[in-house]
Amino acid sequence: MKALIFPNSNESSAYAKRYGYHDWIISRFLQFIPDLGYLLEKLDEEPQKYIRVNTLKISISELKATLQEKGFELADTLLPEVFAIKKATFPIGATIEYLLGYYYIQDISSCFAVEALDLKENHSVLDMAASPGGKTTLIAQKMKNTGCVVALESSFKRIRSISFNLARCGITNACVYNMDGQHAVKLNMKFDRVLLDAPCSCEGVIGKDKTRKTSHKPEDIEFCGTNQLRLIESALNVVKHDGLLIYSTCSFAPEENELIVNSMLEKFDVEIEPLQYGSEGLIKFGQYRFHPSLRNSRRLYPHIHNTTGFYIARLRVR
Repeated sequence: MKALIFPNSNESSAYAKRYGYHDWIISRFLQFIPDLGYLLEKLDEEPQKYIRVNTLKISISELKATLQEKGFELADTLLPEVFAIKKATFPIGATIEYLLGYYYIQDISSCFAVEALDLKENHSVLDMAASPGGKTTLIAQKMKNTGCVVALESSFKRIRSISFNLARCGITNACVYNMDGQHAVKLNMKFDRVLLDAPCSCEGVIGKDKTRKTSHKPEDIEFCGTNQLRLIESALNVVKHDGLLIYSTCSFAPEENELIVNSMLEKFDVEIEPLQYGSEGLIKFGQYRFHPSLRNSRRLYPHIHNTTGFYIARLRVR
């Protein structure tokens, strides 16, 4: 899979020079990102920080009151358990409440991905690329520690961070396997819900890692896209009939998002269901034309939604 490269223009060169990007990245962004200048300004700012209340250990109102007493300023968001941090009197990862697992530091975009799973108590859920555990702990929280959450992580070194976060948050219905998601069929199990937050080129987190402006290469998109195709096919093979797969990335690249999902429409009996939060998915990019139902997938942009860059698609398996 080749990443599409577009000719440079006066506009792309001006943006690239002003904000410190490679020309090829800006030329691509101009094809599909609305109000690009505003996005580039936003990515140069400090990203909005969010915390997600762990309702397994404390109520939303109790945590809000406790942090406000310590001088924190919190703003409500579209999700009742998620707060935007407007002012912190000291680092949000150094409070006793954080260490006790009362909240998790997590961008709201990834919370939207878990929200899209439409979880019920006693569901069986597979988290195919679980590190560092934010989505895994939220899945367990949504199910009130019932059912079963299987978390896969291909890197043994990252297992420790997942295990720590599960323990800190009081999760008792999850197990962790040191396994690449491509081999999920070896679990010999079908799941009500599968979350594939696929490893990606991370274009959407440039606001957190400014080095991506110049270290990012077309080959990153190509490598990730190839891996994502294998992962999503593996995921669809372990979803129960009428179950859901949520596919997400923190990349802007259509080759890692709409193109990946669109390719599954030709191989599996799946339907792309609409989602509540975000902008419509693309139905065209360069020479690519996607199925009209890709509009039901969602893109989250820092300058529009005040999140990291994110993509979410919900696939119903028939």
